[in-house]
Amino acid sequence: MSDSLQHLLEPGRREAVVADLASVIDSEVAEKKGLSGTAIKAGYNAANKFKPGLVPHATDKLLPEFAAALAPFWDSRPAGAAFGDHLAANSDAAAEALLAITDGHAEGAKAPLQRAYGALRGKAKENVAEALPKVGAAIEKNA
Repeated sequence: MSDSLQHLLEPGRREAVVADLASVIDSEVAEKKGLSGTAIKAGYNAANKFKPGLVPHATDKLLPEFAAALAPFWDSRPAGAAFGDHLAANSDAAAEALLAITDGHAEGAKAPLQRAYGALRGKAKENVAEALPKVGAAIEKNA
């Protein structure tokens, strides 16, 4: 496994990465529309109500695993290509890599968080894939 994104975990840099990724998550949820958007927002709000600060906390906790999952994509990025564009071009594999992490952690979560995650999981791959350009930009900004 590549250590190419491990520097994102360094003190000082890690906090900026977490803040940027939490901002991406917040903006992606806010942009959702329609019935599925309403469900996503309701689940997101319920999870945040259950545990205020959940998104930055969870992002910080999962960052080492996210960095490891994204490292192969970082390493295979063509010269001069934006990381977000490269992730979007490989959205199926990148989304699956990230969701494998959250799925594993959701299994051990408290019941209210499991329910909220379960309600969102059906469209999660599509939603994660849509967010990959912003995720990539946040990673690249801090790399």
